[in-house]
Amino acid sequence: MPEFTCLTVTLADAVARIELNRPDKANALNGTLWREIGEVFRWIDETPEARVAILSGAGRHFCAGIDFELMGAVLDEVGELSPGRREERLRRIILDLQAGFTALETCRKPILAAIHGLCIGGGLDLIAACDLRYATADAAFSLKEADLAIVADVGSLHRLPYLIGEGRLRELAFTARQFDAAEAQTMGLVNQVYADAAQLRDGVHAVAASIAAKSPLTVRGIKQVLNHGRDHGVASGLEYVATWNAAMLLSDDTREAIAATMQKRQPRFKD
Repeated sequence: MPEFTCLTVTLADAVARIELNRPDKANALNGTLWREIGEVFRWIDETPEARVAILSGAGRHFCAGIDFELMGAVLDEVGELSPGRREERLRRIILDLQAGFTALETCRKPILAAIHGLCIGGGLDLIAACDLRYATADAAFSLKEADLAIVADVGSLHRLPYLIGEGRLRELAFTARQFDAAEAQTMGLVNQVYADAAQLRDGVHAVAASIAAKSPLTVRGIKQVLNHGRDHGVASGLEYVATWNAAMLLSDDTREAIAATMQKRQPRFKD
């Protein structure tokens, strides 16, 4: 397993647990944490023993957004460049930051976000790239970038319309208002709300364990087909899944799943 400075990572029973570990900074996203997020989910994608991942935050909050020190460092770096090169470098930095969160989306394994406390700005961008989201009753969310005179540029404006609808997203993006877990569930941002952190941990682990017990080949296929269908039309999506199943439907996993169902036992799948 790779070593990380700002993440705590464990892997047991096919479930990887990734914890943002800057609790003294409310898990604000500095350059190291941002880079490590991309690295850990690329590692999960490449590790057969990891079938599903849970993303959480240490301390009182899930993530308070971008660390202002990172913003200052970026501005200092590009400020020394000449016109043209300054804008080119800034664009490259933004693309690199985007890639860190896109790694969650392109990871073939499902990623479940377990959210407590604040989930602000970049934290909301981060969970938008997850597959499922769960929260404690005291969680609070905000698409904060407008208050900082920034157009959100690492995923929320592009991913959230498919989760909460464009009308709701426009309101949240324009106002930067804070909303609670109950509203987040009503709008479809989170799947379920738990009373406290202990119930959140147990509930999300139960969902992850249920997914991990399924055929990993099939689960990876579901995620890829869903992502393709979101980004393409229905006709293209149907053609894609037909091609996928033509290649994967006759797998050992399918035979094992059918045999286990007929024999009334739990299936056993290879990683």
